[in-house]
Amino acid sequence: MKRRRPYRLGLTGSIGMGKSTTAAMFAGQGVPVWDADAVVHGLYAPGGAGVAVIGELVPEAIRRGGVDRDTLRAAVAADPGLLPVLEERVHPLVRNDREAFLQQNAEAEILLFDIPLLYETCAETWLDGVAVVTAPVEVQRARVMERPGMSDLTLEHILARQIPDAEKRLRADFVIRTDLGLESARQAVEEVIAEIRGGKRGHLDA
Repeated sequence: MKRRRPYRLGLTGSIGMGKSTTAAMFAGQGVPVWDADAVVHGLYAPGGAGVAVIGELVPEAIRRGGVDRDTLRAAVAADPGLLPVLEERVHPLVRNDREAFLQQNAEAEILLFDIPLLYETCAETWLDGVAVVTAPVEVQRARVMERPGMSDLTLEHILARQIPDAEKRLRADFVIRTDLGLESARQAVEEVIAEIRGGKRGHLDA
């Protein structure tokens, strides 16, 4: 008898939309969460598998045995051709971590994949569904501007790399608003989980 594998739910949203808080709410409901950003941070930390890769491409970005992400960002900004080379080298490491997560949580009902650039990297092709977090532009901007070192120009550069919020919402299977308070967002998360359990549950293993 074939076994159903976990439902793979992607979570994404533009900067300042409340994605990390929402991911924590899924975790609070017992859903295992794979955080793409956290994986990259681990790869770039001292002893991480990504340090040697970055050291070969951008030696000046290695500081105290780890990757200085500000220096790396500056290098990418100065040489646009560097980004695809970095992605080609680093993505396999990220993919290996994701595969390990899948194996470790093979018995789970639902798995959440927190991926900031989900649509931009075509991750929806291996997911069963996508939830997008959203909030009005003025709320988004106010949240982002509270972050250290953030400026109008920095925000513009970040948004230029991201698919617009409106398009994400159109492509999403689930939309979670984060501007109506934590309890409202938590209820929306519970509704998404209930809907998946009620009819959009995983796939049979091949």
